[in-house]
Amino acid sequence: VQLQASGGGLVQAGGSLRLSCAGTGRTFSTNVMAWFRQAPGKEREFVAGINWNADHVMYADSMKGRFTISRDSAKNTVYLQMNSLKPEDTGVYFCTSCSTGWGPWITAAAAHDYWGQGTLVTVSS
Repeated sequence: VQLQASGGGLVQAGGSLRLSCAGTGRTFSTNVMAWFRQAPGKEREFVAGINWNADHVMYADSMKGRFTISRDSAKNTVYLQMNSLKPEDTGVYFCTSCSTGWGPWITAAAAHDYWGQGTLVTVSS
């Protein structure tokens, strides 16, 4: 069972990136999917989450209006469109899966059963 994240890279401040995360080995279509990130020297933090049928989404305050999470359950894939990137958005971005349903707990890393390997996003000033 794997979550394979891709799409990271180096971008200038104000630019955009689209991250993708493909699940293999099992279906994640009934799970909450999410993105976390970890900046150098900082704790891992919640970025965004989406429920199984995409009718609920949640964002960390600093990402609202700039980031958009979406999913294609037929492709077992979740996406994170990141616009208006800032240097403080730099970090390793992880996609995750949570099997315990939708709720405020999804912002906690411990609630997520599966983690991808991460993809590095670097935003230059």
